[in-house]
Amino acid sequence: MTDLTSLKYTAEHEWIALDGDIATVGITDFAADKLGDVVFADLPPVGSPVLAGEVCGEIESTKSVGELYAPLTGEVVAVNEAVVDDPSLVNSSPFDDGWLLKIRVDAPASADLLDRQAYLGLTGAAQ
Repeated sequence: MTDLTSLKYTAEHEWIALDGDIATVGITDFAADKLGDVVFADLPPVGSPVLAGEVCGEIESTKSVGELYAPLTGEVVAVNEAVVDDPSLVNSSPFDDGWLLKIRVDAPASADLLDRQAYLGLTGAAQ
Protein backbone atom coordinates (compact mmCIF):
# COMPACT_ATOMS: atom_id res chain seq x y z
CA MET A 1 0.00 0.00 0.00
CA THR A 2 1.28 3.43 -0.93
CA ASP A 3 2.01 5.87 1.90
CA LEU A 4 -0.55 8.55 1.03
CA THR A 5 1.27 11.16 3.14
CA SER A 6 4.36 10.83 0.93
CA LEU A 7 2.42 11.89 -2.18
CA LYS A 8 1.68 15.35 -3.54
CA TYR A 9 -1.77 16.31 -4.80
CA THR A 10 -3.42 18.82 -7.11
CA ALA A 11 -6.69 20.71 -6.83
CA GLU A 12 -7.76 18.73 -9.95
CA HIS A 13 -7.57 15.51 -7.87
CA GLU A 14 -4.38 13.99 -9.24
CA TRP A 15 -1.72 12.47 -7.03
CA ILE A 16 2.00 12.57 -7.74
CA ALA A 17 4.74 10.28 -6.45
CA LEU A 18 8.15 11.82 -7.12
CA ASP A 19 11.24 9.61 -7.50
CA GLY A 20 14.11 11.78 -8.66
CA ASP A 21 13.01 13.39 -11.93
CA ILE A 22 10.25 10.81 -12.55
CA ALA A 23 6.73 11.61 -11.39
CA THR A 24 4.14 8.83 -11.29
CA VAL A 25 0.65 10.30 -11.69
CA GLY A 26 -2.82 8.98 -10.97
CA ILE A 27 -6.20 10.22 -9.84
CA THR A 28 -7.16 10.13 -6.19
CA ASP A 29 -9.65 7.82 -4.52
CA PHE A 30 -11.89 10.89 -4.04
CA ALA A 31 -11.91 11.54 -7.81
CA ALA A 32 -12.39 7.87 -8.65
CA ASP A 33 -15.35 7.72 -6.27
CA LYS A 34 -16.93 10.88 -7.74
CA LEU A 35 -16.46 9.61 -11.29
CA GLY A 36 -18.08 6.25 -10.58
CA ASP A 37 -17.12 3.13 -12.51
CA VAL A 38 -14.26 4.05 -14.85
CA VAL A 39 -14.76 2.44 -18.26
CA PHE A 40 -12.16 4.15 -20.47
CA ALA A 41 -8.81 5.90 -20.08
CA ASP A 42 -7.34 8.02 -22.89
CA LEU A 43 -3.70 8.59 -21.96
CA PRO A 44 -1.02 10.50 -23.87
CA PRO A 45 1.49 8.45 -25.85
CA VAL A 46 4.99 7.85 -24.52
CA GLY A 47 7.28 10.62 -25.73
CA SER A 48 4.56 13.28 -25.58
CA PRO A 49 5.42 16.60 -23.97
CA VAL A 50 3.00 17.69 -21.23
CA LEU A 51 2.58 21.13 -19.69
CA ALA A 52 1.63 21.61 -16.05
CA GLY A 53 -2.04 22.54 -15.74
CA GLU A 54 -2.91 21.52 -19.30
CA VAL A 55 -5.22 18.64 -20.28
CA CYS A 56 -3.26 15.54 -21.27
CA GLY A 57 -5.93 12.84 -21.28
CA GLU A 58 -9.44 11.78 -20.34
CA ILE A 59 -11.00 9.41 -17.86
CA GLU A 60 -14.48 8.25 -18.85
CA SER A 61 -16.91 6.66 -16.42
CA THR A 62 -20.49 5.50 -16.44
CA LYS A 63 -21.39 8.93 -14.99
CA SER A 64 -19.22 11.39 -16.90
CA VAL A 65 -16.01 12.20 -18.72
CA GLY A 66 -13.25 13.84 -16.67
CA GLU A 67 -10.17 15.55 -18.00
CA LEU A 68 -6.73 14.48 -16.83
CA TYR A 69 -4.45 17.44 -16.19
CA ALA A 70 -0.66 17.22 -16.23
CA PRO A 71 0.46 18.18 -12.73
CA LEU A 72 4.01 18.93 -13.88
CA THR A 73 5.79 19.91 -17.09
CA GLY A 74 7.88 17.27 -18.79
CA GLU A 75 7.77 14.27 -21.11
CA VAL A 76 5.63 11.16 -20.76
CA VAL A 77 8.00 8.21 -20.28
CA ALA A 78 5.43 5.50 -19.48
CA VAL A 79 1.69 4.88 -19.49
CA ASN A 80 -0.06 2.18 -17.52
CA GLU A 81 -1.22 -0.21 -20.22
CA ALA A 82 -2.97 -2.29 -17.54
CA VAL A 83 -5.35 0.66 -16.96
CA VAL A 84 -5.91 1.07 -20.70
CA ASP A 85 -6.85 -2.64 -20.85
CA ASP A 86 -8.80 -2.62 -17.54
CA PRO A 87 -9.89 0.92 -16.57
CA SER A 88 -11.61 -0.41 -13.42
CA LEU A 89 -8.14 -0.49 -11.80
CA VAL A 90 -8.57 3.27 -11.31
CA ASN A 91 -11.48 2.49 -8.97
CA SER A 92 -10.15 -0.64 -7.29
CA SER A 93 -6.55 0.52 -6.74
CA PRO A 94 -6.19 4.27 -7.47
CA PHE A 95 -2.90 4.68 -5.58
CA ASP A 96 -1.20 1.45 -6.64
CA ASP A 97 -2.20 -0.60 -9.71
CA GLY A 98 -4.36 2.25 -11.07
CA TRP A 99 -1.55 4.76 -11.72
CA LEU A 100 -1.91 6.44 -15.10
CA LEU A 101 1.38 7.80 -16.41
CA LYS A 102 4.98 8.63 -15.59
CA ILE A 103 6.50 11.97 -16.49
CA ARG A 104 10.18 12.91 -16.62
CA VAL A 105 9.85 16.37 -15.11
CA ASP A 106 11.67 19.38 -16.49
CA ALA A 107 11.73 21.40 -13.28
CA PRO A 108 11.24 20.95 -9.54
CA ALA A 109 7.71 20.33 -8.28
CA SER A 110 5.44 23.35 -8.25
CA ALA A 111 4.60 25.12 -5.02
CA ASP A 112 0.95 24.70 -6.09
CA LEU A 113 1.06 21.01 -5.18
CA LEU A 114 -0.68 20.05 -1.96
CA ASP A 115 0.35 17.72 0.85
CA ARG A 116 -2.13 15.08 2.10
CA GLN A 117 -3.58 17.26 4.87
CA ALA A 118 -4.20 20.19 2.52
CA TYR A 119 -5.79 17.87 -0.06
CA LEU A 120 -8.11 16.35 2.54
CA GLY A 121 -9.06 19.88 3.56
CA LEU A 122 -9.83 20.72 -0.06
CA THR A 123 -12.14 17.73 -0.44
CA GLY A 124 -13.77 18.14 2.96
CA ALA A 125 -12.67 14.61 3.91
CA ALA A 126 -12.06 13.66 7.53
CA GLN A 127 -8.51 14.33 8.62
